[in-house]
Amino acid sequence: MPENLEQGDIGLPRVITFARLSDIDQAEILAHMSDERVAEHMPLVTFQWDSATIARFVESKEACWQRDGLGHWAILCDADYVGWGGFQKEGDEWDFGLVLAPAAFGLGVRIARKAIDFAKSDDRIPHVTFLLPPSRKNLGALTKMGAAYVGDIDYEGETFRKFRLETG
Repeated sequence: MPENLEQGDIGLPRVITFARLSDIDQAEILAHMSDERVAEHMPLVTFQWDSATIARFVESKEACWQRDGLGHWAILCDADYVGWGGFQKEGDEWDFGLVLAPAAFGLGVRIARKAIDFAKSDDRIPHVTFLLPPSRKNLGALTKMGAAYVGDIDYEGETFRKFRLETG
């Protein structure tokens, strides 16, 4: 993972692209998901990541692509893996998730905007939902994008704050 993606770095080339998670070395994903700063905002992760859990994780994300024709991408910045995110079908809604490596935390808004632009051009996605754990305190970027707070929901035994953004 590149060291030059800290939030304060300005002026460096930053070409954001999306790829399939299956195209990424699983050791990179394991290092990313094992970082305690990442786990801090993932209340559903109550286990240790290892090569077997990463393999199952990537397989489950690929299954979403097969089932729904859309899913989570690997996110690349200047061709380096910096995290994963994208859209996953939750009932009748498309939920957007984004999990970045700590060195790329400052790129979240830019990546989210690129993904939302994708959603706005896809007729399957009339709106996007966001489920955020209570540990996420800075929600200004969501409201600036036009997302509205829907309410707190229970998801797999954990409380999340749900937001919705119309894409049409």
